[in-house]
Amino acid sequence: MRRKKGRPIGSSIRQNLIEILYFKGKAYGYDLYKDYCALFPKVTLRVIYYHLKKGVALKEFELKTIRMEKGNYSWGGEAEKKYYVLGHNAKPRMDLRVKTYFINSRKKSAEPEDKKSSDKKKR
Repeated sequence: MRRKKGRPIGSSIRQNLIEILYFKGKAYGYDLYKDYCALFPKVTLRVIYYHLKKGVALKEFELKTIRMEKGNYSWGGEAEKKYYVLGHNAKPRMDLRVKTYFINSRKKSAEPEDKKSSDKKKR
């Protein structure tokens, strides 16, 4: 059997993004970048956007919605946010590190406000 010519299709960065989206469900580019940098070695925002675009072409990601959100940004009053979900070619591997990260972040966000303030008073 002959090997195929050229570079293999897979990418560890894109696979890590698949893992994040599997547990997150739906997210926009910068949100994925923040989670990626918290979990894996730091990469540039540009490489995240490259792999999202490449993943859409390979049907590993699907562009769900594009929203123009108003806010006070350094470049103006609006930002275009493209929300991604997993496509039908995505094959999540259920990375334990990603799973525990999202379980812990959900616990922190679900913690009642009075408990958080009482923890600060104890210190």
